[in-house]
Parts: sequence; C-alpha cells; structure tokens
Amino acid sequence: MKRSTINALIREAKAFMEERRFHLPPFAFWAPDDWRAKGPEVAEIVDNGLGWDITDFGSGDFERCGLFLFTVRNGHPSNWETMTGKLYAEKIMIVGVDQVTPYHFHWNKMEDIINRGGGNLLIRLYNATEDEQLADTPVTVSVDGVRRTVEAGTIVRLTPGESISLPTWLYHQFWGEGERDRRPRRDRRLRRVLVGEVSLVNDDAADNRFLESRGRFPEIEEDEAPLHLLVTDYARFYGTAGRPS
Repeated sequence: MKRSTINALIREAKAFMEERRFHLPPFAFWAPDDWRAKGPEVAEIVDNGLGWDITDFGSGDFERCGLFLFTVRNGHPSNWETMTGKLYAEKIMIVGVDQVTPYHFHWNKMEDIINRGGGNLLIRLYNATEDEQLADTPVTVSVDGVRRTVEAGTIVRLTPGESISLPTWLYHQFWGEGERDRRPRRDRRLRRVLVGEVSLVNDDAADNRFLESRGRFPEIEEDEAPLHLLVTDYARFYGTAGRPS
C-alpha cells in the first residue's frame, strides 16, 4: 500500500469517527516528530501495539480485501502467565461495503464484535476442524446474550447496536452490507460500518490463523511522509530524537 493511500484513509477515518461521535485517545493524533521525542513513558503503547493499523492482507486491493483498525487498549500476552495487568483489549474498526476480512480464527482470543453504527455488518461462520480447516458442523454463538445455533457457513447479520461473541477456533469473515457507490472516489460518499471489538489480549504476532496464507500487515511504499504512525512504524520513529542517523 502507498503511504499516501494510508494517509488518505486515516483522514477519512477521523472524519467518519467524528461523525459517529467516537472519540480517539490523544496519542492517535501524534505526528512522527512527536513520536521521535517520546521516551519510556509511552512504552505501553508501543509494546502492546496500540494505535493505527491498516491492512490489505497482502491482497493489493484494500477496498475489496482489507480492514481499518485502531487498537484503543491492550494488554501484553505475557500478562496471562502472571494473571496481572490488562487481560483484555479493545479495538475500533471501519469496514467498507463488500470489503472482506478473510477467514480466520484465534487460538487464544475470544472476542465480541459490535456494530457501532453506519450500516449492517455481515459475518460468515464455520467451526474449525482439528487440522484447522472449515468444518461442516453446526455453529453455536451468543448474539447479545441470546444463544443461537446455525448451520456451517451461515451469514449472521448485525444491525447497529447488535453484537456477537466469537469463541476460539471459530472461523469468521466479515464485510459491510449494501451496494457500492461506483462514482470516482473524490465524488462518492464512502459507505462504511463502525465496528467495535472487545476481547482478551490481542496478539497479532502469534494468534491469527488465516484459512489461506495472508500477510497480516501491509508492505508500504513510502511515497510521502506519514501523517500518523501505524503500529508497524514505531520501531522506525519512536524515541529516535538525538540518536545518530
């Protein structure tokens, strides 16, 4: 993905979240130079992967296969060894119409997916087999505290305000429902769903099982300077003020 595209997506996302009255924490708006001047006081943000996270899953087509995320809070996976610190995570996501997040499950993370508004969210569900393929067995989930059992491959529709609890080893893919606006990007109103996630600690390095081989983070073509840093940018910018170049 081009950095200019990522910057444009962040600008659109900030406007959309403001429209939906979802407020991001202050560090969301730090510029690269702000990050260069930061020290150990912000290590939790860096170590736990808080912040902007935009991916096309290696597809090269973000609008068809991609996801826009911001991790608001998160513990560290090691917290589960000591049962101390944050054992939970929260994300806010923006999902476009027909923009698919590919089939995946988590070995350790249970999560609630919440439709925060803007449109309907569609989620297709399959249990995973022991060899981590799609099972043909019925799927049981909780939708806002109501247990539902559906056939393998069923699409569950979440309207604004609805949520679903996804246990471990449950394959899911999701996308926004509706029709795409076919006008040029500069002339169209982007159709998106604001989606929340509340879960156990999130570990993108070791707890994502994609059905097909996928890149979790994008390769970035640096055609302009970053507007705000992605979580994958921290190593390059964080605390570098005064370091030899």
